[in-house]
Amino acid sequence: MTSDRKTHPAGARRNGWRRCLGAFRRDGRGSTAVEFAMLALPFLSLVFAIFETSMVHMTSQVLQTAVTEASRKIMTGQAQKGSFTAQDFKNEVCKNVKAFFNCPNDLKVDVQSFASFAAASVPPAPIKNGGLDSSGFGYSPGGPNQIVVVRAALEYKLVVPSMISNTMANLSGSKLLIMASAAFKNEPYN
Repeated sequence: MTSDRKTHPAGARRNGWRRCLGAFRRDGRGSTAVEFAMLALPFLSLVFAIFETSMVHMTSQVLQTAVTEASRKIMTGQAQKGSFTAQDFKNEVCKNVKAFFNCPNDLKVDVQSFASFAAASVPPAPIKNGGLDSSGFGYSPGGPNQIVVVRAALEYKLVVPSMISNTMANLSGSKLLIMASAAFKNEPYN
């Protein structure tokens, strides 16, 4: 009598694989590792998304506070009497920013003055061709009793360049435009 293996080698190999696969299915020792491997990527993506969102929010709040604090120099006339330039005002904003971005290199400021609140019109977000376009930014702190609008813009590089970051990015290259603003009437400081 001849063995099945000699007459049917392909069938014997198939049966061997089936036995091995069946034993693998019945063995539950590695199920925890397999389940962890399946859930690790979505879980870590969610953790990074939460971290990214909180960093963007915190950077936005720090920038807004810094712009508000620096704008008081214009509102009270200290910037005008001190002959502040745009760079001086940017440095004043950067005094209140600690370690969230490269200040003053990454920060762009726009200071415009108007005769009345009705005349104050600010252009929309300065995005052009997927990047920050600060070509229309200027520095005009105005005089006593004038309306001033201060805007600060920052290209914030997102930490996790993934599908999560791409849903947040509004600039090309996984960057986010963060803006802060202040609108006020200068005091009669003369």
